[in-house]
Amino acid sequence: MADLLQTSEGPGRAVETLLRGRGGRTVLLRLPAPAAGGDVAEQMGLAVAGFNDVELGPCVFRKAGARNELLVSAGAVQGVVGSLEFNSAAVLFRTAVGLVVDGVLFEINGLAPMEVAGVAVCYRVSLRAALGW
Repeated sequence: MADLLQTSEGPGRAVETLLRGRGGRTVLLRLPAPAAGGDVAEQMGLAVAGFNDVELGPCVFRKAGARNELLVSAGAVQGVVGSLEFNSAAVLFRTAVGLVVDGVLFEINGLAPMEVAGVAVCYRVSLRAALGW
């Protein structure tokens, strides 16, 4: 175990294990679909906006009264950041429409990385239930 924590991947793996042990689940990050450049309806503003849902996990969702938060593995976030070619996790979450947890869309209020030795191992996402859901 001591060798695991001394490698650069060790703290991230330890946090993923903790998240899985605390009921790790998968949630959906809802992102706007890219616009179709050659579509006449899109250019005239007549097209219906589309969305893509991307899975994030392991995560732990916590409710505390009116406050909700999600703890999500940094490894999962970095995988999405890399595959969708975002500059950073902050840009990814700012671009997102929200997070879908158990069929409920939550608005993202804030994002705070949790770091070990200057490396993000987990993200704390502050959430608020979206209006009309």
